[in-house]
Amino acid sequence: MSIVFTIANQKGGVGKTTTAINLAASLAQVFGYRCLLVDTDPQANATSGLGFDPRNIQTSIYECIMNEEIVPRSAVLKTAIETLHLLPSHIDLVGAEIEMVNMANRESRMKTVIDRLRDDYDFILIDCSPSLGLVTVNALNAADSVIIPVQCEYFALEGLGKLLNTIKIVQQRMNPQLRIEGILMTMFDKRLRLSKEVVEQVKKHFKDILFETLISRNSRLSEAPSYGLPVLLHDAASQGAQNYISLAREILVKNGLPAPELLEPEAL
Repeated sequence: MSIVFTIANQKGGVGKTTTAINLAASLAQVFGYRCLLVDTDPQANATSGLGFDPRNIQTSIYECIMNEEIVPRSAVLKTAIETLHLLPSHIDLVGAEIEMVNMANRESRMKTVIDRLRDDYDFILIDCSPSLGLVTVNALNAADSVIIPVQCEYFALEGLGKLLNTIKIVQQRMNPQLRIEGILMTMFDKRLRLSKEVVEQVKKHFKDILFETLISRNSRLSEAPSYGLPVLLHDAASQGAQNYISLAREILVKNGLPAPELLEPEAL
């Protein structure tokens, strides 16, 4: 039975998709866990970031949510990493918010899909769009835990309260087992005083749920999606790759799971 993480923040550009791709790749490539990345953003950036053209996707998370007769396993794609699979997205998902409004169990459609895949993987990671709409609520309802990426910038805490309130509502009404795995500070630049000040500010308010790992601003991390690869396969020795390996280890330790000794970057 897998652990399901939803990666969410209604603020755009904070590193949700980057985190989803590279955390999943680290858990799979470095630590050998079976991982599924579920792309629930109509922009399908996680899909293209793993080397697939969303325009050529025949069956996506959209079809799985809207039609319970579809077997989710049939929509899963293999990636360049043997133990990392993808349940892709498609632009059609943009209409799901409206289409699900009058459907029975509209907040549980994705949970039904994820539950049918749990036995196949050790970890399932759900990448969300920058929204707190019905699809994101579905992702939270399907999850065991939430990872919240927060950019190291002046407005870092803007909207965070609203997201935490949404999580609280989901816990109260739909998914009482849902927990916050942690807040992840992204795009950290040690040369900037502002980055350090923002981390200290978040630490002051959310120390108990703040990951120790910081994701540094890194050119290799930014380049990797244009090659359709996780940064581990683009440049394993880069700061970005090492940051996400560190995050994967931190999460494994936190959940009491084996985290084998790391390989040298050249061996990855």
